[in-house]
Amino acid sequence: MKKFWIAVIGVVLAFGPALFAQDVVTGVKDVGKDVGKGTKKAADKTADVTKDASRDVAHGTTKAAEKTADATVDASKATAEGTKKAAVATSDATVDTSKAVAKGTTKAAEKTADATVDASKATAKGTKKAADKTVDAVK
Repeated sequence: MKKFWIAVIGVVLAFGPALFAQDVVTGVKDVGKDVGKGTKKAADKTADVTKDASRDVAHGTTKAAEKTADATVDASKATAEGTKKAAVATSDATVDTSKAVAKGTTKAAEKTADATVDASKATAKGTKKAADKTVDAVK
């Protein structure tokens, strides 16, 4: 019986590693298939997420463009309104300035006339004195 067990152990030792190696090869092959399936699933999910993200980005870009357009229209309206108000204010200021210039010109003309009258009077008075002195000198 001892010889029998020695023979069984010898067979196990002889063929055991080979059988174990076959299990390892089969297991690795199965793992490779599982990894391949997992990789395909991961790639599919990545593609789906990328597609969804692209849609979201496109949708967000569209919304941003619409908001930019709205803001531009609002800014244009505000600019036009501000320009109109500035034009009205400038017109009002020009009218006021014209009135002030006209009033100042009138006052200046009046003062010039007054000064001319005064100068004429002074010239006449000076001329009369000079004539009187000339008459006195001639006598």
